[in-house]
Amino acid sequence: MLTDTHCHLDYPKFRADLAEVIGRARDAGLRRMLIPGLNHKSSAEAIAIAERYPEVFAAVGFHPTDLNQFTPQTFAQVKELAFHPKVVAIGEIGLDYYWVKDETERANQRARLKEQLEFAKEVGKPVILHMREENDEWFGKCSADLLEILSGWQAGLSGSLKEKPGVLHSFNGTLETARQAIALNFYVGVTGPVTYPKAEQKREIIRQLPITHLLIETDSPFLAPVPHRGKRNEPAYVLHIADKIAEIHSKSPAEVAAATTRNAARLFAWGD
Repeated sequence: MLTDTHCHLDYPKFRADLAEVIGRARDAGLRRMLIPGLNHKSSAEAIAIAERYPEVFAAVGFHPTDLNQFTPQTFAQVKELAFHPKVVAIGEIGLDYYWVKDETERANQRARLKEQLEFAKEVGKPVILHMREENDEWFGKCSADLLEILSGWQAGLSGSLKEKPGVLHSFNGTLETARQAIALNFYVGVTGPVTYPKAEQKREIIRQLPITHLLIETDSPFLAPVPHRGKRNEPAYVLHIADKIAEIHSKSPAEVAAATTRNAARLFAWGD
């Protein structure tokens, strides 16, 4: 019972063998896979794939580095897509200060993030959040800005969305940032780098986080875990991430797989 809560199966790298990729995921024990949208076009493509495969679901939104495609018209398209029965979240949205250095553009990211968060509140769907610091630092202005925005947004929520508002995807921050996010009821997404030999600091952070708030994700086709590092990543490899978390928390891989699958089901509901 495994779940990959973040895989970009709409990318061209999967175009030639998507059916085989899905088949290998099934064989590896995956019950659910989630494709996040990056803009209006990829959101529609994610839904199209989800319509073809019963275990695949979609999220819709504008990634912070795709905001050059954000207009009132394209956002209206994404809003319409959000009501599709296989759309379980709004995302991938967030802040990226790694690729975007200009403060005016960063301010635009913050404004568009708030706009998409308000839409998520309107439709009652959780959010999938991207956070990347300048120079890939552990903590900086990106983390601080995101936490401030999320704190204000979460305070205005009610009901089930307040209890399970979303996930910090492919988390690459400090223990304190993770704890603040968990205090706001967010989940923390764990990806392939947790398996890398030199990632002791990342593993120590994961060790101190409760499994009840962890999700496992591949971020395919990126961030392939050991022993596939350097190759195209795919959902079947999520089992290596589960194995590493099991090692870190001194639990069995089956326990971690079951726990993270329950977490994903609680957050995304998978259309229920």
